[in-house]
Amino acid sequence: MGRRAAIVWFRQDLRLHDNEALTEALEHAQEVLPVYIFDPRTFGAQTRKFGFPKTGSHRAKFILESVVELKKNLRSRGNDLLIRIGKPEEILRDLTLEVRASWVFCNRERTEEELKVQDAVEQQLWTIGREIRYSRGKMLYYTSDLPFPVTHTPDVFTNFRKEVEKITPVRDPLPTPVRIPRLIEDNVDYGEPPTLSDFGISEPVHDERAAIHFAGGESEGLARLNEYFFDTEAVANYKETRNGLIGKNYSTKFSAWLAQGCLSPKRIYHELKQFEDEVVSNDSTYWVFFELLWREFFRLQGKKYDEKIFLKGGPKEAVNPRWHNDRRLLDKWIEGQTGIPFIDANMREIAATGFMSNRGRQNVASFLVKDLHLNWQMGAEYFESVLTDYDVTSNWCNWNYVAGIGSDPREDRYFNILSQAERYDPKGEYVKLWCPELATLPAEWIHKPDQMPPHVQEEYGVKIGGHYPKAIVPTEKWSKNGKRRGGNRDRGRKKGRGNSRYVA
Repeated sequence: MGRRAAIVWFRQDLRLHDNEALTEALEHAQEVLPVYIFDPRTFGAQTRKFGFPKTGSHRAKFILESVVELKKNLRSRGNDLLIRIGKPEEILRDLTLEVRASWVFCNRERTEEELKVQDAVEQQLWTIGREIRYSRGKMLYYTSDLPFPVTHTPDVFTNFRKEVEKITPVRDPLPTPVRIPRLIEDNVDYGEPPTLSDFGISEPVHDERAAIHFAGGESEGLARLNEYFFDTEAVANYKETRNGLIGKNYSTKFSAWLAQGCLSPKRIYHELKQFEDEVVSNDSTYWVFFELLWREFFRLQGKKYDEKIFLKGGPKEAVNPRWHNDRRLLDKWIEGQTGIPFIDANMREIAATGFMSNRGRQNVASFLVKDLHLNWQMGAEYFESVLTDYDVTSNWCNWNYVAGIGSDPREDRYFNILSQAERYDPKGEYVKLWCPELATLPAEWIHKPDQMPPHVQEEYGVKIGGHYPKAIVPTEKWSKNGKRRGGNRDRGRKKGRGNSRYVA
């Protein structure tokens, strides 16, 4: 039998370590053609309902950097990365014929748009007598190791956690291949990486205030993992610092590399176990594992409920009649011009940097849905557009959760924005960083400038409606209702009851 060739279709698995699709291709074929395709339905396109850029500049830059490094890493192992722009179903069909490949290997995606592309590829390969082989390398657990079928995944996170964390093993990550054999008759044009301008995307502006400057690529992700665990040992204090707002090490910041598959969740888990064995095992190290479990839970929920997580009524099929599509209010929220400093600071940060803390994400989402009564899908699509660390199920299931239309009957929590601001930014340092027009205000007024009398506004040189916008929701609302409705103080003190759901 002659030598057999395989195509490895890289998608959101832009790494060589723990890459099951690549490993399986090397087991079945003697020649491998690695491929990455920039799909115009993702790059340069718009979100499904509200017309935001589907892939914003920060994430596009991160993906491009990750692809460039993947190409470099493949070259160092005797191969290369073929890069194309177009529809994967057409390009992979044509490439399969051109190089006489027997299979296309890829890691399986689980959500609606990605599944449609997979199905289209599968159909095109079927027409030429070839097959696509799926791997399961995107998750912490193998679904075959779980104590329940995916369709019976518990709808309550605590129940899910209790079922999996004590009895389900996390397999060891697969090793990085030393050598990846290329095509013998290698006459293909591998192509060069495109530029952002090829997709009509502008280069993002560097902002010195960013909590972290994400750089795409496997080596950058592994470096961040080592830095957070072993260089700084910041992970040992994660539970105490995870609600921070300023700086690099208040949280792991693994999220962007996880989202694009530059980091494997299994690699993170086993490095965490090594840290616990060699340095310390405490509530903080457990809490990083806890965040990985939330990510896993949402991926399984996305598989279980499929397109329902994107629909207005969500898995519960429960549309709130108060939700509306007021673009004027949405624009104030997006631009950080709501007159609520804590909201505005967070929204300005995400617009400028592509990142926002987990604490900020929960607050701005609650404000949009519960205080402005806007359609939650508007917020979810905006986050999809601008986040560097956008992950389909983490984003959409979190928005389901905030809107109260997810699978968990105990969700639908309300955030008292003033209470949250005073608790997590007591001196207003974060607000002053992103809303410098309020820099002169003392802690007494920094989170509620709309309550300042005219003479106080004059004293500090901050005129409401002039230097800073009038509040679209009076902060007095939260002052009066704080005790009745609560500030949603961190309920994560008890195991399994946290409200943090981004590995950010």
